[in-house]
Amino acid sequence: MRVLVTGGAGFIGSAFVRFVLSETDDVRVTTYDALTYAGNPANLASVEDAPRHTFVHGDVRDLPTLLAAAEGHDALVHFAAESHVDRSIDGPDPFLSTNVLGTGVVLEVARRLEIARTLHISTDEVYGSIAEGSFVEGDPLEPNSPYSASKAGADLLVRSYRETYGTPVVVSRTTNNFGPYHHPEKMIPLFVTNLLRGMKVPLYGDGRNVRDWLFVQDNVAAQWLLLTDGVAGEVYNVGAGNEVTNLDLTHRILGLLGADQDRIEHVPDRPGHDLRYSVDTARVRSLGWSPARSLDDALEETVTWYRENRDWWLPLVAAG
Repeated sequence: MRVLVTGGAGFIGSAFVRFVLSETDDVRVTTYDALTYAGNPANLASVEDAPRHTFVHGDVRDLPTLLAAAEGHDALVHFAAESHVDRSIDGPDPFLSTNVLGTGVVLEVARRLEIARTLHISTDEVYGSIAEGSFVEGDPLEPNSPYSASKAGADLLVRSYRETYGTPVVVSRTTNNFGPYHHPEKMIPLFVTNLLRGMKVPLYGDGRNVRDWLFVQDNVAAQWLLLTDGVAGEVYNVGAGNEVTNLDLTHRILGLLGADQDRIEHVPDRPGHDLRYSVDTARVRSLGWSPARSLDDALEETVTWYRENRDWWLPLVAAG
């Protein structure tokens, strides 16, 4: 089996590449990545010389390059995306271009080459905020940020290719990921790296916003299962059931690093900040998947990794 992974040098994409190469004996993986600020070759250092791994430098919006790279592959896994909500609020254009047009290119490649299997990685943010209960896969999409709107647009493109061309695509809508190799602009690595440098952590508003935190290793195990066993044309929510407020999460991180509450700096809330995300994950769990780590164990593992890998994240912090 030959699998091409777009965005394979990013946080979740690289975890997926490493997972597949370590958990299989005969799967060949091609990483396709534009190496923007979030795509880091160091994320793939452990598989750089792996005989079953190939790297192709290319932009997901570049149809001829992606078409050539995907020739001869059995499956496409589409992680490539602009994913930081704050950046999308400051400037939506790259999100619309990469997340919508880029997904269109991936789907066109899958159609032209008659790829047997495509997995599109989306987000629970496409549903919008929910006060009570959990979203199921058939609920309407009501995104509230330029980022989530761009991902919702991509999901609708996937649906159109399935309905119009019969393109066999599985959609995965995942909750907030965390773990090693996460860019320090995101909440957990930002807070951890700030505390390791003796700085405060910027908590939006009163910290009541609720997120479901999914350890990246558990997530990529789910994505591999969806690629191999998921039903083409279906959408699957993937989450850990670790719903905590941002304030609760901040307290847990402070505790792991032995920091006091005065290290919290409450900052003005961001525009359109969704209060709560929650998804029903019965469909993916019916395939036999469940998270292997508790939130606290995964957080401790993550904090330890950042403590021991300053050489990886310090250059990213310095680059801004």
